[in-house]
Amino acid sequence: MAHLLGAEALHLEVPTKVVFDSVTLGVAEGDRIGIVGRNGDGKSSLLMMLAGRREPDGGQVTVRGGTTIGVLDQADVFDEGETVGHAVVGDRPEYEWAGDPRTRDVIAGLVGDLAWDAPVDALSGGQRRRVALARLLVGEWDVLALDEPTNHLDVEAIAWLADHLKRRWPAGQGALLVVTHDRWFLDEVCTDTWEVHDRIVEPFEGGYAAYILQRVERDRQAAAIEQKRQNLARKELAWLRRGAPARTSKPKFRIDAANQLIADVPEVRDKVTLQSMAVQRLGKEVVNLVDAGVAYPSPETAGNGEPEAKTILEDVTWLLAPGERTGILGVNGAGKSTLLGLIAGTVEPTSGRVKRGKTVKVATLTQRLDELEEHLNEPVRVVIGRLRTSFTVGTGSKAQELTPGQLLERMGFTSAQLSTPVKDLSGGQKRRLQLLLILLDQPNVLILDEPTNDLDTDMLAAMEDLLDSWPGTLIVVSHDRYFLERVTDQQYAILDRHLRHLPGGVDEYLKLRAAEDRARERAQDGARERGGTAPGTAGRPEKVDRPRTNVLSGAELRAAEKELASVERKMERLQADAAKARTGLAELDQSDYALLNAEMVKITAIEDEVAALEDRWLELSEQLG
Repeated sequence: MAHLLGAEALHLEVPTKVVFDSVTLGVAEGDRIGIVGRNGDGKSSLLMMLAGRREPDGGQVTVRGGTTIGVLDQADVFDEGETVGHAVVGDRPEYEWAGDPRTRDVIAGLVGDLAWDAPVDALSGGQRRRVALARLLVGEWDVLALDEPTNHLDVEAIAWLADHLKRRWPAGQGALLVVTHDRWFLDEVCTDTWEVHDRIVEPFEGGYAAYILQRVERDRQAAAIEQKRQNLARKELAWLRRGAPARTSKPKFRIDAANQLIADVPEVRDKVTLQSMAVQRLGKEVVNLVDAGVAYPSPETAGNGEPEAKTILEDVTWLLAPGERTGILGVNGAGKSTLLGLIAGTVEPTSGRVKRGKTVKVATLTQRLDELEEHLNEPVRVVIGRLRTSFTVGTGSKAQELTPGQLLERMGFTSAQLSTPVKDLSGGQKRRLQLLLILLDQPNVLILDEPTNDLDTDMLAAMEDLLDSWPGTLIVVSHDRYFLERVTDQQYAILDRHLRHLPGGVDEYLKLRAAEDRARERAQDGARERGGTAPGTAGRPEKVDRPRTNVLSGAELRAAEKELASVERKMERLQADAAKARTGLAELDQSDYALLNAEMVKITAIEDEVAALEDRWLELSEQLG
């Protein structure tokens, strides 16, 4: 594949440390690369150097002549007074951009619900992010460099963005570099992963799940050095293989290898023990919502001059059980925060009733950092030590008492950081400290409102590990699909002011939302045919349906399934042949270099054939969905 850009001997320093030391790498046509690593290790710096936005202290970045690079950074900056329409399409005449299928698709997918003339300054953070993405994606770029593109986006916008990036270039063309902590997004979009750590960039084949598998293998070889990290990665791999969202996208023999790696890893949660402990702590009654509804006065008035009531939730019946672990989905403004308020007791229902058990103690991890305000000038060790002298982690025979220092270390704090004032911590460190303060207060009902903000993938895994042993009722609102599916056992959605159970999880929610969109579009079409305009649609570009791809006929489907099975059998046979040949090398005369070289040529040929079959396996898998 043709080379697009590369870096040679990159060196970068900041006042307190060396970030990169002699890093050399390249990006070719067709690459889809996810960049992962701990906060502060240089992911964004690497991306900006490759994109030409930051100069390295040493080495150089080279770009093939004529290559265009589009960049999305973490700050969504717009001109003062900019409108949504002008931000996206600039001064291009309407006939020009409206006639471009890509532009129409981007507008419909990201900003179709926003007023075209609305000032960007008045938008929420999530809306501004969507406008910034739309502004970038309507352009023609050979390389896209995206820094945390899913920040502030809901699950629908993230799913749309993943689909767009997969369809944006033909196979083998264009290149994508993306820094994100959204592990579902990494698995959905990326075919390669770069891990930034210890002043180097280490490449891995495949998306996040494949990266975890390879990292486990690497860590097994250096178990004495990275034992803690290895155990956490193996636990995450176990969930990836056993859980509903198993997304390794690898042939059967690779999956068998993964299953061997996790054979001795227990399930991520001991549900029976956790349920028993939750009942002991909570009793049988937690929080019961019965026909609960919430309505607020609206600025608009009814015909009698009285303020109209705006209904947020209605007829919500939900009996929370001890130890229940539930994820809540819904668009911004659907009523998720109101529902959490009903559970926590900060919002009173205007209809129906809410009943709480006598022993219920609710704690909420909010999107703000209110719990830390009074501790900003105090060292971390003092803040934690003031609450409790120990914290129990695990259940049953595996339960262990941890000191506050040990608990902090488990969540990624170094001994030096224990003496750091809270105000000097990074955003991710404050987020972790906020969660620890809440857990040390021993609530038995825990509400997490967007808990993944500012955390890298390793710290997300550490948080998930901690929550696995927490014996209480857990309610999670998050746009991070991976985290939501990982820490909860079921999902609900707020749709049209009602709470609805989702047996099919996030996939079912996306289908229901798509059905809502289609119903709204039919209503708009009907209004236009009658000569009117559907409410709330004035000034918006017309929504465009995305073309369906990879639709196979019955005969094609059967042929693809048959070929897929044949390819799997061939790969397993060749893999066994290669293993046998490598074992046979030990029995040969080690001084006969000609014979050894001939055998290695045979082994290499077999492995090349396996690689070609694997590519075909992936193509067939994508066709079959």
